[in-house]
Amino acid sequence: MEIKPAGLTGLLCVLGKTADDATAAKVAALDRAIAARKLTGVVETVPGFASLLVRYDPLRISEGRLRRVVERLAETLDAAASAPARVVEIPVCYGGEFGPDLPFVAAHAGLTEAEVVRIHSQAAYPIRMIGFLPGFPYLGGLDARLHTPRLDTPRAAIPAGSVGIGGAQTGVYPLESPGGWRLIGRTPLRLFAPGKEPLYSAGDAIRFTPIGPEKFREREAAAWASR
Repeated sequence: MEIKPAGLTGLLCVLGKTADDATAAKVAALDRAIAARKLTGVVETVPGFASLLVRYDPLRISEGRLRRVVERLAETLDAAASAPARVVEIPVCYGGEFGPDLPFVAAHAGLTEAEVVRIHSQAAYPIRMIGFLPGFPYLGGLDARLHTPRLDTPRAAIPAGSVGIGGAQTGVYPLESPGGWRLIGRTPLRLFAPGKEPLYSAGDAIRFTPIGPEKFREREAAAWASR
């Protein structure tokens, strides 16, 4: 592990050079170890694909002490024990108006649309990091059969809740946004609301559950009313 200063109030702990599963497991394990230590002065931790940013209050803990604690924790990491903290179920209506690129993904993979839905919804995807948009989860573990190139020209506006595939990754747009991922479905849940507890965090996992259009409308009305 390499530790670098990140401004005046942060340490960047680099645990690898590639965004692979082994490195992600180390990041998750270190994140949990720091949280369990409940160290006075640590403000927050921000996991990335291959690194962990530790923000701290320099009036409560020195950089040197924090660095020594993190180094000791890193020496005793059990990356194999870094199973997802929880699995969050997210309902998705696949295809049609909700997933206009599902036919393309299926054709590219040489599968039927039903097979794409089955494969995509059978995994629990670990959240590697949150980024790009508030609440946007970058997920690991997409079946190689579903790896699909991004759009040549990104869409100017993607509806909130859209589930997409971009290259070797899958994810879900929590807010309306431009984007170039292939859209295969949409969730009725409101995934991000300012001031509300997030539905998931880095270190959790997401499982997509297929639902029909009628159930989508029902859950959409309830979800947006409550958040």
